[in-house]
Amino acid sequence: MEQKRFYLSETDKKIAGVCGGIAEYFNVDSLLVRVAFLLFAFSFGGGLIAYIVLWLCAPKRIGQ
Repeated sequence: MEQKRFYLSETDKKIAGVCGGIAEYFNVDSLLVRVAFLLFAFSFGGGLIAYIVLWLCAPKRIGQ
């Protein structure tokens, strides 16, 4: 059985594919993830930092 992993999305991306990858991982609409990141960014300021960290650290899907 293949282990579920988080990857940057190659098909559902606006900037880097972070929100699309999270949406694919949790099987939810990517718009909900994007709205959550925006709310988090404007409310606490951590959304932008979290996005950049995920962008730099998350792997790209290779060979699929």
